[in-house]
Amino acid sequence: MPAKWKTEDIKIGATMEATFWANPVKESSFRYRATHLDGKRAPKVVLCDDPRVRPGVPCMVKVKDIRKPQRDDRGAIEVEFVQALEFKLEGVYLDPIVSKKLQVLLESGLNILLDGPQGCGKTVLAQSIAESLGMEFVLFNCGAVVEATDFLATIQVRASETGQPITDFIKTEFLIALEEAAEHPGRRHLVFLDEFNRCQESARNVLMPALDATRRLYHPIENRFIPITDNVQFIAAVNRGSEFSGTFGIDAAQLDRFAPVQMDYLPPDDEVKLLPARHPELSKNMVKLIVDIGDRLRHTPERGTGLSVRATEEACIYLKHPLMESNQTQLLPEVLKSSFCGRFTGRWDDVSSDAGAAWSVIQKVLREKKRGGGSEQ
Repeated sequence: MPAKWKTEDIKIGATMEATFWANPVKESSFRYRATHLDGKRAPKVVLCDDPRVRPGVPCMVKVKDIRKPQRDDRGAIEVEFVQALEFKLEGVYLDPIVSKKLQVLLESGLNILLDGPQGCGKTVLAQSIAESLGMEFVLFNCGAVVEATDFLATIQVRASETGQPITDFIKTEFLIALEEAAEHPGRRHLVFLDEFNRCQESARNVLMPALDATRRLYHPIENRFIPITDNVQFIAAVNRGSEFSGTFGIDAAQLDRFAPVQMDYLPPDDEVKLLPARHPELSKNMVKLIVDIGDRLRHTPERGTGLSVRATEEACIYLKHPLMESNQTQLLPEVLKSSFCGRFTGRWDDVSSDAGAAWSVIQKVLREKKRGGGSEQ
């Protein structure tokens, strides 16, 4: 399926899904505009003036008119409001309460802080939000930031023709996104600040005015403050807890600039539904066994850290491979030694380590399943 509609594919009277935002063109008679229809980019800007439209909330609309259908660079698609839709993300589990919180925060344009254990789906969630709402997704790894200026530019030293050193400032994707948002007010950008608390607090201070009502940021190359336009949405992700040794604290002033949203691992029943869609080569029984073992490890008090969804997915990737698919049941313990035990400290064969304790749990569950009878393939 193509990522963009052709004008001839859009029919008058067709009912389609769209997500609208405030129209940045002040002189327009339409209060709202969208860029996507049914999840694909529209060939022209989509306009609506119905007061029932809520910015950031998906809705069903009916196509009323297509202006200048022969022109690719002009015209618009006029639609009328049909009904609002619930906030939904395809292929991603979202707790119903978390879903409602996110919808409110996205509608309000507040900065969002996703706080949850490793591998619970924070990055995938942010990507899905951007895709669902037709936003440009910009991922910035804060873990690579050492100094405050690293958020906006990196320094590159090269030699000139005469051999003299020349210093170049290379803009980061973060800065490029802010500049593009200012140049193109019709496009919305979701800037995802991943591993937000893995850079030092002093470096994060540069973002303070960007995250409050001031909405501006110091540009180190041009030596001036630049405004951050309303079409930029910030979402940050953190791992907080004593088990995450490579992190730094977030003081009250920084934390207060976000609306925190707590996340957790998805329930086993939902994980069993999610993984077969990604790995249809595996039987549901095998997926359920992998998830059951993972869930047992997540709820074992002795474990210092949780087991991410990446681990259960990794086990599925191993077992569906042609090298293993014909002997999945026999190879499952070996796979789990790597994919599950390998995520804990120590070795699987050292009973005094976390990895060894995890292996004991895995063996116990496998024995229970074997006594219960039935093939897992």
